[in-house]
Amino acid sequence: MTQIFLETGKVIPVTVVKVAEESVKSLSEDLKDKPVLVSGLSRGKGFTGVMKRWNFHGQQATRGQSDKPRAAGSIGAQTPGKVFKGKKMAGHHGNKKVTILGLKIVRVVPESQEIMVSGPVPGARNTDLVIKVM
Repeated sequence: MTQIFLETGKVIPVTVVKVAEESVKSLSEDLKDKPVLVSGLSRGKGFTGVMKRWNFHGQQATRGQSDKPRAAGSIGAQTPGKVFKGKKMAGHHGNKKVTILGLKIVRVVPESQEIMVSGPVPGARNTDLVIKVM
């Protein structure tokens, strides 16, 4: 990410996206200020606990607590005798398809095959993105 300054002095945070060779023909100044959908794979975070994955607040750190302040706690009652699908537990986090709405193309640079999109886009550096003009 970087930032650009408009003629009015306003600062806009942007992400510079390099466009693939086959899409260069379609780059033009007409795309400026058009809303876009940006899709990509989110950053993989590996196996994470419930505090990082689901924003659980954890348990109290005192009053008899020994070594499990970051644990999930109880996972359900005895009556159903199973764990329901979709239960928020620790596990693999990230590395999923994410689509971000409400971004706009701020600037198009056809010489260097780049477009500047307002705001953050999903994924790590140098990952592939799909950008759809609405």
